Amino acid sequence: MTAPPHPLVSRAGRLAAEVLAPQAERVDQEGVPAGSIEALKRSGLLGVSAPVAYGGSAAPAAVVRETAEILAGACCSTWFVQTQHHTPVLTLARAEAGLPVRERLLGPLARGELLSGVAYAQLRAYPRVPVRVSRERGGWRFDGTVPWYTGWGLNDVMLLAGVTDDAEALFVFTEAREQPGLRPSPPMRLAALTASRTVSLELDGLWLPDDAVALRTPYETWAATDRPKNANASPAVFGVTAAALDLLDTDPPARETSRVLRARLDEVRRRVYELADHPAPSERIGERLTAKTLAYDLMRAATTAAVVAGGGRAMDLGSPAQRLAREGMFLLIQGQTAAVRAAHLGALGAPGPAGARG
Repeated sequence: MTAPPHPLVSRAGRLAAEVLAPQAERVDQEGVPAGSIEALKRSGLLGVSAPVAYGGSAAPAAVVRETAEILAGACCSTWFVQTQHHTPVLTLARAEAGLPVRERLLGPLARGELLSGVAYAQLRAYPRVPVRVSRERGGWRFDGTVPWYTGWGLNDVMLLAGVTDDAEALFVFTEAREQPGLRPSPPMRLAALTASRTVSLELDGLWLPDDAVALRTPYETWAATDRPKNANASPAVFGVTAAALDLLDTDPPARETSRVLRARLDEVRRRVYELADHPAPSERIGERLTAKTLAYDLMRAATTAAVVAGGGRAMDLGSPAQRLAREGMFLLIQGQTAAVRAAHLGALGAPGPAGARG
């Protein structure tokens, strides 16, 4: 007898089936609607990793991953907007008790009353400093450009980061709205996930007080923790892969292809998650990158098969096959670092037929 699914997995499944999947093609063309975000807030999924004491679920990693797979497979754009939220939650959960911004925001974020975005990927450009932070008037001044910010117009708050003159990474919370010193670009038109409402942010003297600070640490200390994270494959890769295989299952001539690829999916997912659960995140990086590349290979095969099975119909913007193929293309570069890029290019250029690995 199999154990019943975790309640959050069941909620994710209902949300996917009733709200996200039925409108995924329309959302892809028109943008993530506020109604989807409200449904997410009500679901409890925004607190999946948050402390129980603040209204979250503190769910095991396996549950966190499974809910992410379900959401990404149903509507990758909506998944991408909500996945930004979990880093701010964990940042506050790990902050020292009594920190003003922690006590002010962790509860509302954990309970889904507020949705947060993130504006910190530019830190990975160091020693180039796209966002500079300086001390001013008893607070902090931000200047520079955030090249990517997802969820504009949907998020309530954002976690913003820059580098100080003392080479510290400084993370603060502010409202996700235009304000003095913060100006968004028009929404970007992207080949995939335009629906996620991604903009760039121009910072010209944005001032925030000390009580907005969530984390202040030497840059190298932060980077040592951040660098290994992207060596692991995202659960979203498996969600999009599974959704493509579900499409194949509806087409009798494609079912054997689906069966073969699904067996590979189970094996690759197992390898990726075993490595992700390794107690030392900075170890076995080469193995993690190899497994991530295998996951990419499988996603590419599954989404390509869905397009091939769909034939000319797959080129219609109302076809889920082409949407999944474009979402897969996006996931190839989402969170990409120099190490991930090098490993992926090396695998793609290796001898042998494409997709033969794994």
